[in-house]
Amino acid sequence: MGTFRSFTPFSSRETLQKNMPFLDHLEELRWRLVRSAGLILVFAVLIWFFQEWIMEHVFLSMSNPDFITFSILCEYFGMCVDEIPISMQSMTVSGQFSYALLMSIMGGFVVSFPFVFYQIWGFVRPGLKPTEKRNVKGLTFYVSALFFTGILFGYFIVSPLAIKFFGSYQISDQIQNIFTINSYMSTIISTVFYCGLFFLLPIVSYLLTKIGIITPAFLKKYRKHSVVGVLVLSAVITPPDVISQVIVAVPIVILYEIGILASIIVYRKMNQ
Repeated sequence: MGTFRSFTPFSSRETLQKNMPFLDHLEELRWRLVRSAGLILVFAVLIWFFQEWIMEHVFLSMSNPDFITFSILCEYFGMCVDEIPISMQSMTVSGQFSYALLMSIMGGFVVSFPFVFYQIWGFVRPGLKPTEKRNVKGLTFYVSALFFTGILFGYFIVSPLAIKFFGSYQISDQIQNIFTINSYMSTIISTVFYCGLFFLLPIVSYLLTKIGIITPAFLKKYRKHSVVGVLVLSAVITPPDVISQVIVAVPIVILYEIGILASIIVYRKMNQ
């Protein structure tokens, strides 16, 4: 007869993991990373098989005037886009293949992010105190929600406005905007991904306050500097009009304020 592994409650597994020798901890981490990489690979392969559709409808569509962001700006704000005068080409032998591969891997990571974070958090969580575990209950959900919100913000707001601005900007009518696929794809992928990470600012503020690296006073002290930095950033990556800059800047400023609020809550609990 075969042997069956008995079910171990989650709290018991955490206790066992906490009391593991150092090498067993490394083995636990290795298997968590393997599981994460495996899921990323699965989604990357799926994206690879649909690369042509994804390239045309997800990435290249952003340079069309009928993209959903431009349609909304035209209908509700009167900011209509007639044409984005750009064309694209691949300048290297492996250019298209390289970015199809990058698109697949990055897409696999984004889709797998909740599971990847859950695996990493599952490795870290047993080392926390019981009160700390209660304070960060549901962390995987909140981190994933903020990350995907940032991804959507980067894709539907920041990236199309940046493509519109740089694609329409001309020093002279005699100079055409011919983007390489490397430049076009790297701009969109990096912008979307970094927006996803930037939206984790409230969580980062919460955790850094928890471990004593920052305080609410520190965040408040540099609030003005942060706002100026956000306004400069929004002015650089958006068209030179107030509405576009406000659309990009306001959510980022709100995130910073939420980060301050999270820091205040943690700081008060720590000093009670």
